[in-house]
Amino acid sequence: MNYTKVPSLEVINKTVASLKNHGVEVILVNNRKQALEEILKSIPQGSKIMNGSSTTLIQIGFSEMLKSRNHKWKNLHEDILKEKDYGKQSDLRRKALTETDYFLSSVNAITEDGKLVAVDASGSRVGALPFAAEKILIIAGANKIVPNLEEAFARINDYVINLENERAIKVYGMKSSLNKWVIIEKESTPNRIKLILVKEKLGF
Repeated sequence: MNYTKVPSLEVINKTVASLKNHGVEVILVNNRKQALEEILKSIPQGSKIMNGSSTTLIQIGFSEMLKSRNHKWKNLHEDILKEKDYGKQSDLRRKALTETDYFLSSVNAITEDGKLVAVDASGSRVGALPFAAEKILIIAGANKIVPNLEEAFARINDYVINLENERAIKVYGMKSSLNKWVIIEKESTPNRIKLILVKEKLGF
């Protein structure tokens, strides 16, 4: 399977319908510029925000916007990065997951039958998704859509981990690992999870 390809509009629409039936709000946009605009519309001024590590957030310009401080929110991640003690930084990360108004991240796979799949090494990204954060804003390229959960696992094990290892070596000097997995099959809290689905290749 070609994991970089954006599927047909028919497949995208089927996936959107499935996600909505599973309690996930979906906003479909054409490109990364519109994705960033949708984030700006979705988060009220003065909100506390936290984000997980995400190539997608970098590609759409969100990470650069945070660095420039040209935004209207309280960025909890900024305070965490100021703390140089690793133990204290970990404590701040845990605290931020429950204090944030909006947690922003991406996922590694989206199934046509409406499941979101995310994995990381430490759990600092996926820990917010099931319960910890009050509201979740996920941004993902449509290239992450796969037919089912089996293909989602294959996508992550055969494709994602190789690119994530390359990124981790550059950033951290060491490979990553697929330690902690989260599968969102259904969200029972209304309006808690919003997916901004972009009709172009983003992230990996």
